[in-house]
Amino acid sequence: MTPRSLIFIALPLALLALAPGPARAHEYWLAPSSFSAGPGDTVTVGALAGEGFVGERKRFNPQRTIRWMVRAGRELDLTPVGTGGDTTWARFAPADRGGMLFVYESDFASITLAAATFDRYLASEGLDGPLAARRARADTLPGRERYRRCAKSWLAGTDARRATQPLGMPCEIVPLSVPGAGPRLRVRVMFEGKTLAGVLLTAWRQPFAADGGLLDPARRDTVGVAWSGTTDARGEVIVPVEEAGEWLLGVVQMVPSRDPVAADWESSWGSLTFAREPVRR
Repeated sequence: MTPRSLIFIALPLALLALAPGPARAHEYWLAPSSFSAGPGDTVTVGALAGEGFVGERKRFNPQRTIRWMVRAGRELDLTPVGTGGDTTWARFAPADRGGMLFVYESDFASITLAAATFDRYLASEGLDGPLAARRARADTLPGRERYRRCAKSWLAGTDARRATQPLGMPCEIVPLSVPGAGPRLRVRVMFEGKTLAGVLLTAWRQPFAADGGLLDPARRDTVGVAWSGTTDARGEVIVPVEEAGEWLLGVVQMVPSRDPVAADWESSWGSLTFAREPVRR
């Protein structure tokens, strides 16, 4: 590995277990120990699932992983480097100040929810199409769903291309400028290579700790939705992110399952985490 590439030490990887039942609708996001790092700074990264931007640390399952990588001076595949056993997925030190984008994509896992629970979940996530289809059929059967995760996390840097170039994930929130650099962030939502119009995007914000660091995501207080909006005809929406803190953007798209034996519906969950530093006056 050259000095210009990412310097990292990957810690062991282990099983990613996602809870069944109502917890199914939990957001899923990548969580670094810091959203800012330069040469010589060591940062760890893992994943969480939960509500109100508070979550349970998740263990990594290589067998469920489609993609686990980082984009720095170059793109580096992190999948082969661990063997299991820790909720810390990787430990690294960047080689420059250009910024880093961590990316995780899972394969499908299946779940079944009671009809009423499933319909409430569809309504809460703005999944009007599937909900209307169930109501049109007077469907009282349980909701059989398979789902996958598409999570990204941006660590601040000067090279905007590392953050703004799409990666071709099944469901992807693509920032059109450097996340956290300004009070408004325009993003484009992509689904299987096409822009996704009319989809609900939701944002949460956690404040920084008193010392300016990050609050422990497994122990901090839950927060309500900071903002939500619907993408326009170009699949774009402007998210107000003026307040300082750690930000999570989330979106979900659901379509009829292409594997009807496994499920009736399939969903793709996209997320993006980043930080907005206090404005110095």
